[in-house]
Amino acid sequence: MTFLLNIDVPDVAAATTFYTAAFGLTVGRRFGSDFVELLGWPAPVYLLTKQAGTLGAGSDRRRYERHWTPLHVDVVVDDVDAAVARALRAGAVLEAPARDAPYGRIAMLADPFGHGFCLLAFSATGYDALMGA
Repeated sequence: MTFLLNIDVPDVAAATTFYTAAFGLTVGRRFGSDFVELLGWPAPVYLLTKQAGTLGAGSDRRRYERHWTPLHVDVVVDDVDAAVARALRAGAVLEAPARDAPYGRIAMLADPFGHGFCLLAFSATGYDALMGA
């Protein structure tokens, strides 16, 4: 079993530029001009052009200003501060600066399309540090 990550965006070209610059992903395949596969994470990422205002899941309309969702991506990196700088240069928005936590170091950001994500570097004990909390 495996999984893939689909990200709706209003502009696949701009999203491809962001995700390749921010995370070092590379273009795998292009399926026309509105659908791109990115490689470099444990799961492939598919950027899909979906215009703002169109219906997404249920009756929720897509919007690309910052929005909340109960599901977001944590990108595990070796150096959170360097990863934050790279993401910001690519166009990310910093929502919570990097801070130390019992399990490591974490920063919260959003991509230019309103999708939140965290950059996370685990300590030696990682989430096990929370077992006694």
